[in-house]
Amino acid sequence: MANPPTIRRATEGRTIAVAGDIYRFLATGQETNGTYAIWEAIVPPGGGPPPHVHSREDEGFYVLEGEITFQVGNERIVATPGMFANMPIGTPHSFKNESGKPAKMIISIAPAGLENMFFEIGVPLPEGATTASPPTNEEIEKLLSIAPGYGIEIKIPHHD
Repeated sequence: MANPPTIRRATEGRTIAVAGDIYRFLATGQETNGTYAIWEAIVPPGGGPPPHVHSREDEGFYVLEGEITFQVGNERIVATPGMFANMPIGTPHSFKNESGKPAKMIISIAPAGLENMFFEIGVPLPEGATTASPPTNEEIEKLLSIAPGYGIEIKIPHHD
């Protein structure tokens, strides 16, 4: 049987903190028969994941507010509102908010599935929350230990 339509108003959707970023889920694989998942991400100053590679899904980013610096391989791209980027499977990438104010973007993955990792490691927040505490070391360690099971290779910078 087909899924019913999914309608989310401006503050609705399961909201979690993932390593200090706030993710509000607009649609999950459960609602899209596994075809894609999409969420709103609020990235505070200094926020964003370490460099990583997806082995299962393409990941798209659309910047709504603020400024996000993408690192794609060796290239740095400062993305401003209206910019879109797609990271195909196997593309090393990261993003970081290097500005002094929060940034907001829409992130999508296809096929779905990775959202379950975020649900596993994320800290539940009230629906529509726009702020979260900085990540604890425990949260970071949990992310590093769980990510490989979801086909994510995290490239930890080595400090000599």
